[in-house]
Amino acid sequence: MSDPIQIDVTTEYIKEQSEPERSRFVYAYTITITNQGDKRVQLLTRHWIITDSNAKVQEVHGDGVVGEQPILNPGEHFQYTSGCVLDTPLGFMQGSYEFITDERVSFKAPIAPFKLSVPGVVH
Repeated sequence: MSDPIQIDVTTEYIKEQSEPERSRFVYAYTITITNQGDKRVQLLTRHWIITDSNAKVQEVHGDGVVGEQPILNPGEHFQYTSGCVLDTPLGFMQGSYEFITDERVSFKAPIAPFKLSVPGVVH
């Protein structure tokens, strides 16, 4: 199966919840998952690798996203917003989602690395 899932990401620094003086930087990310394939799929699990600029790595594994395991028919999309907290003003996230088709064929959709940064941080 060749890349039937498109994943788009936007990020936002949440200044109101962050405390830079305590090395606490809060970010929101909005993910849009689009089924570009010709089969109905269900998102089963997520895997995230979150790395801050001190090279501290957090891994997150879990069922679904935001408490859901959405089913996407061909052409449909699912969007959600979640967040994470880093110790630094710059970091990156990447990972994958595991999907299954109605025929019980499972596959992973990679999530390309994306940046989490405080506005004005240059790297």
